[in-house]
Amino acid sequence: SLGSMDPDARAAEAPKIHALREGAASAIADRKAGLEAADLERKLATERVDLSLPAAPSPQGSVHPVSQVMDELAEIFADLGFSVATGPEIEEQWYNFTALNMPESHPARAMHDTYYLRAAEGEEAKVLRTHTSPVQIRTMTSQPPPIRIIAPGRTYRSDSDATHTPMFHQVEGLVIDKGITLGHLKWTLETFLKAFFEREDIVLRLRPSYFPFTEPSAEVDVGFSMVKGKRVIGGSEGWMEVLGSG
Repeated sequence: SLGSMDPDARAAEAPKIHALREGAASAIADRKAGLEAADLERKLATERVDLSLPAAPSPQGSVHPVSQVMDELAEIFADLGFSVATGPEIEEQWYNFTALNMPESHPARAMHDTYYLRAAEGEEAKVLRTHTSPVQIRTMTSQPPPIRIIAPGRTYRSDSDATHTPMFHQVEGLVIDKGITLGHLKWTLETFLKAFFEREDIVLRLRPSYFPFTEPSAEVDVGFSMVKGKRVIGGSEGWMEVLGSG
């Protein structure tokens, strides 16, 4: 009825109506809270948790494919006598370049290949490691030969196109001992691929190649056969690149 009142009456009655509405809303809220509290107290007093019941199934997941592959690689190389070595992903230039015979003029140090971190004045900029080779240097400077390690981990290069990503995973191997030749490298790679692909008919081919970060370098191809229109690792009907070495 406020609409039909004159202004003076409306001014007098409106606060009273508003107060009644606020009071009703507050009473409803208080009553609701009281009922909920009473219901909770009743449950606490009457309900019990049966600890003998089976636990609820926990969320199920699976190992990430990259993690699964890295674990498989480590297991295979462990069978070949290799241990796993690790190192920091933010690396000093000496470990990442200089100690690996890459002087300041080396193309791998160019900005278009390497991510540099901003450095404080007077300090040398660190890099996101471009390979896991710094782990080799850290291993060689911390223990005497013979050495037989693999260095798996993330690496970073300023490279992004249809076949490359700025971050990728890499596994390097290092063997230091007397009488080691490229023949040992080829046998190791061949034995690894047989175990990884679970086939004995692995045929390997090494091709001289160029990589900015290694010298000398080689592409490593594995033979494949065509089975029902699909490429299957094994045989030598064709060749497929599987890794590089240097």
